[in-house]
Amino acid sequence: MHIRSAEFIKGIVKADDFLSDGKPQIAFIGRSNVGKSSVINALTNKKGLARTSSTPGRTQQINLFLINKSFYLIDLPGYGFAKMSREGQDELQALIRWYLWESDYKQKKIVLIIDAKVGPTVNDLEMLRTLEEYDKEVIIVANKVDKLKSSERTKQLQKIKSAIGDHEMIPCSAIKKIGLAELSREIQ
Repeated sequence: MHIRSAEFIKGIVKADDFLSDGKPQIAFIGRSNVGKSSVINALTNKKGLARTSSTPGRTQQINLFLINKSFYLIDLPGYGFAKMSREGQDELQALIRWYLWESDYKQKKIVLIIDAKVGPTVNDLEMLRTLEEYDKEVIIVANKVDKLKSSERTKQLQKIKSAIGDHEMIPCSAIKKIGLAELSREIQ
């Protein structure tokens, strides 16, 4: 897939007509600071399209990006730790839960991003199991493979693969642009 255009549409925190317009939705989910926004920027080749930050919990709404005027990339808030109050964290988790499981919106695919160096956490595996329970089509992205020493890369990727089961896994680096072509093909 060649991305000719990518534009930020809006951030939402409740039902919205854009999500009901019939365009396919590809949702990106993962722990805080795993690189969801960075992967979207690298995939679209637009550095500042999705806001990135070293502060966990920066994304606090569901961000919609219209790609080639034909489908949406959806940047969801991260789960797990965020630099905010417990109440704020609970609100973000409720927003994720609402969009993925309680709303009538259908996602064409869910891209679950895992930190390749850390490996799948309890929260990552819990998210994966819940996505499976709801019959979501999931693509696993092992992001930040550039942070792994070449001597540990194969072992770490095998560890992730054994934890996630039969799901497609794409080793990726948003910074080094590794795995982006494969991810682009998978989300079509």
